[in-house]
Amino acid sequence: MSTELTTSPRVFVARKAFFSFLGRVFRIYGEDGGLCYYIKRKAFRLKDELSVFRDEGQQDLAMVIKARSIFDFGATFDVSVPGSQPLGACRRQGLKSILRDEWTLLGPGDVAIGKIIEDSMLLALLRRFFFQSLFPQTFSIYDGEEKKGHIKQRWNPFELAYDVDCSGVQGIDARLLAAATILLLSVEGRQQ
Repeated sequence: MSTELTTSPRVFVARKAFFSFLGRVFRIYGEDGGLCYYIKRKAFRLKDELSVFRDEGQQDLAMVIKARSIFDFGATFDVSVPGSQPLGACRRQGLKSILRDEWTLLGPGDVAIGKIIEDSMLLALLRRFFFQSLFPQTFSIYDGEEKKGHIKQRWNPFELAYDVDCSGVQGIDARLLAAATILLLSVEGRQQ
């Protein structure tokens, strides 16, 4: 099953494959269990670029997520749809993310339109310095100043997976939220 761009899911499961050869593989599944997006992050790239496909054959390109620079502690990733205007960007808040992961969602012109913030600073610190696999991450999605959704990591020492519910988020394109979740799997998942 493939999901059209305009109907990108607002409730989904995002998974990082445990084993993959020469790169990392991520999949996003809709509520019905059907594949919505397939992503293969190539190994040995200086500048992160993720191609998001609607199929595992990698024939139907849905969007591209591309880092603006090679080395950037507070990296910004542009999200675009082929043949269309850019959707926006996701910016990792570098210094804030030392203690607790935080991402800013940007609309056209790099205007902040939302945030994704790890819920507990105490659990974040315990996870970073002592027991990373014992405390699954939980993020809140903010549409403006209000919490409108969440991203919850499943407790599983072998597979990184997030349950995402952004059905209450109205002011942010669902594709940008899917891209942000992919970045959580890719960037934050390297810490695991």
